[in-house]
Amino acid sequence: MARPAGNIRLKSARMAAGYHSQQALADALNVGVRQVRRWESDAPPWPQPDLAQALTGLLGQDLNSLGFTAHDAARPEDARRAVVGGAVASVGLAAVPSQAAVMQPASVAQDFTAVTRSHRRLYWSVPPATLHPAALAHAALGCALLAQTAGQTRQRTAAALAETWLLAGRIEFFDLREADRAQQTLVRALQAAGEAHDPLLGAAILAHSAFIPAWAGMRDGAAERMAAARAYARRGPASSELLAWLDAVEAECETRCDNTRAALQLIHHAETVLAEEREHASPAWMDWFSPVRLAAFKGNTQLKAGHLPQARETLQSVLDALDPGDDKQRTVVLGDLAAVEAAAGNPDGACQYALRALDDLERTWYAMGMDRVREVRRTLVPHQQRQSVRELDDRLYGWSTTISALSR
Repeated sequence: MARPAGNIRLKSARMAAGYHSQQALADALNVGVRQVRRWESDAPPWPQPDLAQALTGLLGQDLNSLGFTAHDAARPEDARRAVVGGAVASVGLAAVPSQAAVMQPASVAQDFTAVTRSHRRLYWSVPPATLHPAALAHAALGCALLAQTAGQTRQRTAAALAETWLLAGRIEFFDLREADRAQQTLVRALQAAGEAHDPLLGAAILAHSAFIPAWAGMRDGAAERMAAARAYARRGPASSELLAWLDAVEAECETRCDNTRAALQLIHHAETVLAEEREHASPAWMDWFSPVRLAAFKGNTQLKAGHLPQARETLQSVLDALDPGDDKQRTVVLGDLAAVEAAAGNPDGACQYALRALDDLERTWYAMGMDRVREVRRTLVPHQQRQSVRELDDRLYGWSTTISALSR
């Protein structure tokens, strides 16, 4: 018989919050590790009111979302208030359905997954402010469906729900620049992946979550999440692309934390992995990585390392190889090429690339691309009287972009 999985939701939330052992969470709550073990068992007892408040505060979710259930008759009033006392008050995962629940047919998983798949494709062209509410609404539907499904149908629905939460988290972090919100969304994605027993999806979610501390310069936090992501990847039939992407993510994190030497070593390893023959294909949801995307990672790291000729050559080859529909990635590459020229003492060339990036941003908004352009403009302060820089300012500081910048 398979070993019981225990309280997957609490385990996932604990790891996502940075408590990588039961002892670490016990220390944070000032309780014995035996208490945490009981909470992570198949039948977790309802926490006492003071511990319930502390637990939801630490992990940022209510008790239902953390896998605790209790009958209203047996649940104290103050514990019932603790259910909504967490930092996140949105839809959580539904409990395993009871026999009295109205059950959905097996086809519901296929139908729900079809919409998830459509959202995945729409991400590359639909404005994030339009797609994000649709993804959240779809996630809310998925949470409701979990209460009405069982067995393989529930598992497949949970996998599609995990992908939907991951998409929402990616939009929040990369497109809307809402890191705190993305963190909570990715916790929900990891919980859903646990419900689906999908370690590769769990690896992808954990790796995405590593970007959040890395962007804040917190190298240890990023490293811990990457270690967890690699552990999850080892549990499934990982493809070369997935393993190389994990290297690329860790390289990006190291670059953000000013460790470009380690980043370049990781990228070299990723190139080696991609060249290897592996029998496992990449999951369908992994549509954000390719050898060209790896080269884009490499060009940015070469830029940050000060290897300007190499960065220029790498990034120009990426620009030439991008597909017509890769508008978001193109804005980032153009921004990096602008940064190369600015660092090389060519402000006019930097402005030309930055203006091309703004052309693409008018068609397809991408916060990461705009961040690159703004970073370049800050380096051009010594040249701001040049005509090329003034032309860039005329485009960069239109009404909409200026209001957006002031509201951030």
